[in-house]
Amino acid sequence: MIIKVDSSTYFVFDLDDTLYNEIDYLKSAYYAISCEMSPDQCDILYNEMIKIYLSGGNSFQFLMEKYPAKNLSIEKLLNLYRNHFPEISLRDGVLDLLDKIKKRKAGIGIITDGRSITQRNKIKALGIEHLVDKLVISEEFGFEKPTPALFESFLEKNIGKQFYFFGDNVNKDFITPKKLAWCCIGIMDKKNIRYKNSLTTSIEHLPHIFVNNFSEIKII
Repeated sequence: MIIKVDSSTYFVFDLDDTLYNEIDYLKSAYYAISCEMSPDQCDILYNEMIKIYLSGGNSFQFLMEKYPAKNLSIEKLLNLYRNHFPEISLRDGVLDLLDKIKKRKAGIGIITDGRSITQRNKIKALGIEHLVDKLVISEEFGFEKPTPALFESFLEKNIGKQFYFFGDNVNKDFITPKKLAWCCIGIMDKKNIRYKNSLTTSIEHLPHIFVNNFSEIKII
């Protein structure tokens, strides 16, 4: 896909499973929790948690039963999960794309569902804070996608610009920006945890085009 970019264009990106693989956040959180529970046996405990997760079990219940003296609760473990500073990295081609967009003086925004501290830590960990002109997080805004107000907030100072939206979740990412006449691009490789949904969803929820990775986007 070739996109002509200048100051009259604006790019908005979803975060989780779009700019990075969300499963990497889970792995990062599990490792941080493992080190919190058992500093001397982080790797062993981490591997146990991942094995339980992959088999469909409850890793947090496992921890509560394994460490009764710690008086763990789901809430405490969720706080550790959500508030840790993650070790995650951008998908291949993302940083190059963002740099090219920025050099051509186009706008860059992120719209993401989630908690403020969690999503802001992810963006810091990915090293892209300086590239983002506007960040919309559902907890700070009071609504989740596909609420129109989240997307419309980008239009306030950008009337008349051509918008491009990149997302992954066909349940909620594309239906609203399509109604706003934004060009919608879906990142749908098989690592995406919602990949199978894209095969059966209705046309109104689908992006205008799917790409397997960001290297398929050419900026001129």
